[in-house]
Amino acid sequence: MKLLVVEDEEMLSKSIAKGLEILGYAVDCAYDGEEALYLYELNEYDLMVLDLNLPKLDGIEVLRQIRKKDEEFRVLILSARNSLEDKISGLDSGSNDYLTKPFEFKELEARIRCLLRRNFTTRSSIQNCGCLKMDTAAKQVWCSDKEVELTRKEYALLEYLFVHRDSVKESRG
Repeated sequence: MKLLVVEDEEMLSKSIAKGLEILGYAVDCAYDGEEALYLYELNEYDLMVLDLNLPKLDGIEVLRQIRKKDEEFRVLILSARNSLEDKISGLDSGSNDYLTKPFEFKELEARIRCLLRRNFTTRSSIQNCGCLKMDTAAKQVWCSDKEVELTRKEYALLEYLFVHRDSVKESRG
């Protein structure tokens, strides 16, 4: 398995890389966002460990650019940004996991193993059914391109029907 560690603190980056190499991973390191994207384009990696506070190009922007090309590439954010808003932003931007600094190496190792075991398939948040269109990320519904205002319960019921529409059988009495 080949990993890319993107961390601007060189000592931390080398320490993470050394620990992962001892575990049998092949590891490359990038120290800024531009180098991360360059190495990502140049090589095939199984997973990226990505810091957010990077020079030249922020980690969130690195993640967004990767997601434009590859929705299934595994990305674990490892960041000192530990507020709930930062975690939500990282996960909503396409990260598969988020670990805050300081961290225990054994936890990082376990999260990497977990991510490498899983197959991630990303579906579009926009779903269509007849004249209805639903954006499950924005929680919005349109009928013939006109937005429909729904209560939370109405939306939840409609979303359930959208998600399970293939299992709903037509009943003839």
